[in-house]
Amino acid sequence: MNEPLRYGLIGTGMMGLEHQRNLYAIPDVEVVAAADPSPTSLEWATFTAEGRDLATFADYRDLLAADLCDAYVISSPNFTHRGVLDDVMATGKALLVEKPMCTTIADAAFIRDAARDYDNVFWVGLEYRYMPPVTKAIEIAASGELGELAMIAIREHRHPFLVKVGDWNRFNDNTGGTLVEKCCHFFDLMRLIARSEPVAVSAFGGQSVNHLDELYDDRVPDILDNALVIVEFQNGIRASLDLCMFAEGTTHNEELSIVGDRGKVEAFLPSGLLRRGARSGWTAGVEESVVRDERVLVEGFHHGASFLEHLDFVRAVRENTPALVTADDGFWSVVMGVAAHRAIDERRVVEIGELL
Repeated sequence: MNEPLRYGLIGTGMMGLEHQRNLYAIPDVEVVAAADPSPTSLEWATFTAEGRDLATFADYRDLLAADLCDAYVISSPNFTHRGVLDDVMATGKALLVEKPMCTTIADAAFIRDAARDYDNVFWVGLEYRYMPPVTKAIEIAASGELGELAMIAIREHRHPFLVKVGDWNRFNDNTGGTLVEKCCHFFDLMRLIARSEPVAVSAFGGQSVNHLDELYDDRVPDILDNALVIVEFQNGIRASLDLCMFAEGTTHNEELSIVGDRGKVEAFLPSGLLRRGARSGWTAGVEESVVRDERVLVEGFHHGASFLEHLDFVRAVRENTPALVTADDGFWSVVMGVAAHRAIDERRVVEIGELL
């Protein structure tokens, strides 16, 4: 393929614009069209284009019918993903769908199965894998340096959910729930590091602070703002998530720890700090470094992860190679989030098998 790779954006909210800015920084790539039912969101996409040609559509189906693109990025609201994916997959074009792939296990299973026979690149936007210090920590764990892995711990302490068009992200029916909408990233990381499938999930959580004073059509938002989750994998590795979304007063928004029988590695964001050490070393044996990726031209909202993700996506499309983040990955990240919500709601350990 010698011609520029032509992209269409389906959904031009915050993440759609992030993708747009990243794609403009990649050689031999063009964003030629965008679709969003919100006139304001389309105006932002036109503004971001900075004078470049950009065809705009209020209905994504009109964008698909125009057949202007080689690849599509789907960053519409979570609850629309299943329907949009059905229509985009019917075109046979390459696609990248933002997380979560779907909001329910049934829809995620349907799309996973359909993607197995898809003749083009089907990629799920679980870009936390691409955050440079996280990528390095995963590489260290996979190299065997830490020995036999035993524990994974992830902590996210951050600000509340941002305001979205139509306030769609204030309700579980639209998002799949906080542990699906937001934490599918972290469940994906756990599974990637463990190299195993989850078998059981326990969790406690609630809505303690955020959005309780908001009202939308006489409804109070019902999204969780804090949770503690533990996941057990088939190979015996255990992983935990500590989530708090009213913790703006913090230095590191995300922290990852991986521990084996010979050592430990930690990654911190946004600083990019990486710590690694052997069990026998105590603090004197801990090495610290700041991890950056020189290829990153756009930092964006995810420390360059979206840019790096797009480099691999473009390569897969041009070379006709399999996606590195698959519909199967998207499926399991949804399953683990749904299991965590059920564990909270029913105050019990949830066996993954009962959800499948």
